[in-house]
Amino acid sequence: MTSPAKFKKDKEIIAEYDTQVKEIRAQLTEQMKCLDQQCELRVQLLQDLQDFFRKKAEIEMDYSRNLEKLAERFLAKTRSTKDQQFKKDQNVLSPVNCWNLLLNQVKRESRDHTTLSDIYLNNIIPRFVQVSEDSGRLFKKSKEVGQQLQDDLMKVLNELYSVMKTYHMYNADSISAQSKLKEAEKQEEKQIGKSVKQEDRQTPRSPDSSSNVRIEEKHVRRSSVKKIEKMKEKRQAKYTENKLKAIKARNEYLLALEATNASVFKYYIHDLSDLIDQCCDLGYHASLNRALRTFLSAELNLEQSKHEGLDAIENAVENLDATSDKQRLMEMYNNVFCPPMKFEFQPHMGDMASQLCAQQPVQSELVQRCQQLQSRLSTLKIENEEVKKTMEATLQTIQDIVTVEDFDVSDCFQYSNSMESVKSTVSETFMSKPSIAKRRANQQETEQFYFTKMKEYLEGRNLITKLQAKHDLLQKTLGESQRTDCSLARRSSTVRKQDSSQAIPLVVESCIRFISRHGLQHEGIFRVSGSQVEVNDIKNAFERGEDPLAGDQNDHDMDSIAGVLKLYFRGLEHPLFPKDIFHDLMACVTMDNLQERALHIRKVLLVQPKTTLIIMRYLFAFLNHLSQFSEENMMDPYNLAICFGPSLMSVPEGHDQVSCQAHVNELIKTIIIQHENIFPNPRELEGPVYSRGGSTEDYCDSPHGETTSAEDSTQDVTAEHHTSDDECEPIEAIAKFDYVGRTARELSFKKGASLLLYQRASDDWWEGRHNGIDGLIPHQYIVVQDTLIS
Repeated sequence: MTSPAKFKKDKEIIAEYDTQVKEIRAQLTEQMKCLDQQCELRVQLLQDLQDFFRKKAEIEMDYSRNLEKLAERFLAKTRSTKDQQFKKDQNVLSPVNCWNLLLNQVKRESRDHTTLSDIYLNNIIPRFVQVSEDSGRLFKKSKEVGQQLQDDLMKVLNELYSVMKTYHMYNADSISAQSKLKEAEKQEEKQIGKSVKQEDRQTPRSPDSSSNVRIEEKHVRRSSVKKIEKMKEKRQAKYTENKLKAIKARNEYLLALEATNASVFKYYIHDLSDLIDQCCDLGYHASLNRALRTFLSAELNLEQSKHEGLDAIENAVENLDATSDKQRLMEMYNNVFCPPMKFEFQPHMGDMASQLCAQQPVQSELVQRCQQLQSRLSTLKIENEEVKKTMEATLQTIQDIVTVEDFDVSDCFQYSNSMESVKSTVSETFMSKPSIAKRRANQQETEQFYFTKMKEYLEGRNLITKLQAKHDLLQKTLGESQRTDCSLARRSSTVRKQDSSQAIPLVVESCIRFISRHGLQHEGIFRVSGSQVEVNDIKNAFERGEDPLAGDQNDHDMDSIAGVLKLYFRGLEHPLFPKDIFHDLMACVTMDNLQERALHIRKVLLVQPKTTLIIMRYLFAFLNHLSQFSEENMMDPYNLAICFGPSLMSVPEGHDQVSCQAHVNELIKTIIIQHENIFPNPRELEGPVYSRGGSTEDYCDSPHGETTSAEDSTQDVTAEHHTSDDECEPIEAIAKFDYVGRTARELSFKKGASLLLYQRASDDWWEGRHNGIDGLIPHQYIVVQDTLIS
C-alpha cells in the first residue's frame, strides 16, 4: 500500500514541475512576441512621423507660396504706380512704413516657411528614417541575444528536471532496498523464534534414535538461519549503497534547484531589463530626441524670426504720428504747400497810388469803419474762441473713441477641451458685440457735430483774418497803431535787415533767443513737429529780412519755431559740418574715452572757418543749456542729437545710412555734452557767445539782439509799472468771461472779476493786475471803462 502511494505522489510532483516549466516556456515565447510588437509599433511610429513631417512640409511650402503670392500681389501693385517719385516719397510716412513692414513681414514669413519645409524634408525626415533602420537592425540583434538567454534558461531547467528525476529514482531504490532489508530482518527473527520453540517442546525419550533426529533437525535450522543471514547482509549492503546514491542525488538536486532559481531570478530581474535597455532601446530615445529637438529648433527660430518682424511692426505702430506725417508731407512737397507770393497792387491806367487815401473827405469814414471793424473783431474773436473750445472738446471725445484699447484678443486663444467654450470666447470679442452698431452710430454723430464746429471755426477764423487785415491796414494808415498816452513800453519794429557780415544769422539768433526765453521746459522741443503753415510764415519773414520773433511776446507755436531752426540748418547749401571732415569725425566716435574723443573732435573742427566755429559754439552752447531741462522737456543730449544729427551732418553717398547715422548722432551728442572742451573760449575766438538769458553777450556787437536777459526784462516791466503809476492812474475793468492763462505770464480770472489795467501791451493784450499778481490780460475778455476807450 505504501509503495503505490509514493509512486503516485512522485508522478504528481513531476507533473507539477512540467506545468511550471511549460508556463515559463510560454512566458518566454510571449516575451519575444511582446518585443516583436514593440518593434513593430516603433517602426510604425517612425513611419507615421515621417508621413506627418512630409505632409507638414507640403503644407508649409504651400503656405509659403501663398504668402509670397500675397506679398507679390501688393508689391507689384505698388511697383506699378506711375509716379515712382511719389511712391518713394510716400515711404517716409508712418502709415506707409507700417504697410511696407507688413508686406516685408509676409515675405519674411514666406522665406521662413520655405526654410522650415526644407528642414522637414532634408533634415528631420532623414533622421527618422535613420532611427527606423537602426531600431530594426538593433532589435534583430537584440532578439538573437534574447533567444540565446532563453535557450540557456531552458537548458538550466532541463538540467534541473534531469537531476530531480535522478534523485527521485535513487531515492525510490533506497526505499525499496530498505523495505527488502526490513523484510529479511523479519524473516531472520521469525526463523530464530521458531527454532527456540521447537527445542523447548522436544523431550529426550529414546537416547539413540531421538538424539540423531535432534542433531539432524538442528543442522537444518542452522542452515536456514545462515541463508537468511547472508540474504540480510546482501540486502543491508544494497540498502547502504542505494542510500548513499540517494543522498548524493538529493544533494545534486538541491544544488541544481538553487542554481536554477538564481538563473531564473537573474533572467527575469536583470537580463530582460538589460536586454531592453542596452539592446532593444540602444540609441533609440536619444536619436528620437535629436530629431524632435531639430523640429523644436526650427519652430522656435521661426517664432523668433516672426517676433523680430512683429517687433519692427510694433515699433512702427508706436511711431504712427499724424503730426510728423503732416510735417514730412509738407516738407516733401514744399512747393505745393508753401504760401504763394503776395498779390501786388496792379495799377489801372497809370494810377500809381498803392496806399489807402486817409485824407478828407474819406478820413472820417475810414475812422468809423476802423472802429466798427475793431468792435466786430472783438465779438467775433470771443465767439470763435467759444466755438474752438466746443470743437476741441468734441475732438477729444472722438479721440477717446478711436483710441480705446480694445485690441487685446488674448482671451480668444484660451482654448479648452470643449468647442463650446472656444465659441463663447470668440463671441465676446469687440467686433462681435451687438453694441458695435450703437457705438458706430454715436461715433458718426459725434464726427458730424465735430465737422460742423470745425467748419464754423474755420469760417470764423477766415473772417477774422480778413477783417483783421483790413483793420490793421486802416489803423496803420490812420496812425492808430500808437499806444495810449499812459503806455511806456513801445513795441520795436519787426523789420530789421540782415547784415551779411554778422557772425550769427538772424534766424538762428532769434529762434534760439525765443526758445531760451519761453521754451526750455517745452516738452518734446525739436522732436514734435509744428504747424507747417506757421513754419512757412516765419521762414518767409526771415527771408524778407524781418524778425517775426522780436519783442517779448509768446504768441508763437514753440514747435514751429524749433522747426524753423532745424529747417535752416538742413537747408544750408554748405552743411555746418562739411563732408570733407566726415571720416575724421567718424574716427573720433570710435574712441571710448570721452575726454580723448572731445580733444580729437576739437582738433578736427579747429581747421574750419571762424564764422562756422562761432555758429557751432553758439548753437551747441544753447543745446547744452536746453538739455539741462531734460526732466521737463524730455530732451536729453542723445534725443537732441537724434533731432539735429540729420540736419547738421549728412551721410555721404555710398555709406551705410543706418550705421553711419547712428555714429553721427553719437558725435552730435558728444559735442553737446563737451562743447566747452571742444570749442575755443571767447578769448581764443572773438565773436558772439550764447548766454543763458537767451541773448548774445558783449563779446560781439549783435545788430539784432536785445542785450538784456529774460530776468532783466521782467525787472524792466516791473519798473515800468511803478513809473506808469506816477504818470497815469490804473484803470478798472470787468471780466466778461472766464479765462485760464496758457502761460505763466497770462493771468487767470472768473467772469465778473475786477481787474486793474496799467497799459496796453498790444492790440490784444493789457498789462495789469488781479488778486495782487501782475501779468497779461486778454482785451477780448474784459470790459474797460468808457474813459479808457475814448
